[in-house]
Amino acid sequence: MPREIIHKELCYEIVGICFNVHTRLGRFCSERQYCDEFEKQLLERKIKFEREFLLEKLETNNIKGNRVDFIIEGVLLTDFKAKKFITKEDYTQMQRYLQSADLKLGLIVNFRETYLKPKRVINPKYDKTHS
Repeated sequence: MPREIIHKELCYEIVGICFNVHTRLGRFCSERQYCDEFEKQLLERKIKFEREFLLEKLETNNIKGNRVDFIIEGVLLTDFKAKKFITKEDYTQMQRYLQSADLKLGLIVNFRETYLKPKRVINPKYDKTHS
């Protein structure tokens, strides 16, 4: 039985924007510069988002201080990095964000890599491969 791809169309569009940002700015900008360019492209496409979103607005357990770079269309968390490589801690942090906000999908994008490889992170609560 085929698995459902979570937020397929939205994620496809967002990853495309990330590739545009990476092509335009290259590998050696700051995380803030990538966020600025990404925000500009979201606005051009009229995609709803909030930047530097405080997760306490969504959390049921009301943990204060967790902030994600973008929440897109109210359903997709995105976290941008500009470092040598993504760590297990980055992945675990995104899972924690997803669980506390009770959202299905997050995207980690490291713009420092030569070839952009966005990582989709699924909230374990919604991951049907583990149920």
